[in-house]
Amino acid sequence: MRLVVTGTDTGIGKTLFSAALAGALRAAYWKPIQAGLEDGSDSDTVAALAPRATILPEAYRLTTPCSPHRAAELDGVEIDLDRLVPPAADPLVIEGAGGALVPVTRHCLYADLFARWQYPVVIVARTALGTINHTLLTIEALRARNVPILGIAFSGDAVEDSEATIAAIGGVKRLGRLPHLDSLSPERIADALADSFDLGDFR
Repeated sequence: MRLVVTGTDTGIGKTLFSAALAGALRAAYWKPIQAGLEDGSDSDTVAALAPRATILPEAYRLTTPCSPHRAAELDGVEIDLDRLVPPAADPLVIEGAGGALVPVTRHCLYADLFARWQYPVVIVARTALGTINHTLLTIEALRARNVPILGIAFSGDAVEDSEATIAAIGGVKRLGRLPHLDSLSPERIADALADSFDLGDFR
């Protein structure tokens, strides 16, 4: 199985979920573009939290923590979309940046890449206020490009009505929810994923 992990915003738990999933599946992990290196990369985080995952090198490593299209311009780099071809690993977990409509270049969004790849997408959505709007907009943007959606992985405290409403109105599968974790370790995130998700949904 080859999967894409995207989100409804930045800083909502995409990397944590990607690490937990890649570790549980003993999958390869690939972040096509890393924008921002001062605090380490998402690949570094996944390597620390999912020692059973295989970390593949990014196609681009950019200095500034901002949208890839702008980070590339600031670094004097031109992103070549032909380099953004997923590796031949299987299973494979691919993590996008920010949300589905983050620009990769001035003419291509992440959702456009997902449409090229045609791999099932997991949308990571926080459960905080505003999530219904953000998540339904993400679903619409992906469906407008005929991107297959595997389902929603929620992140945060349980908010039953919001989670159920998104699943019902969006017509998507509710895969589970990663709770807030006081401490992070490979064992802690593995247990959290096993407690809240059915790994069969990802195989």
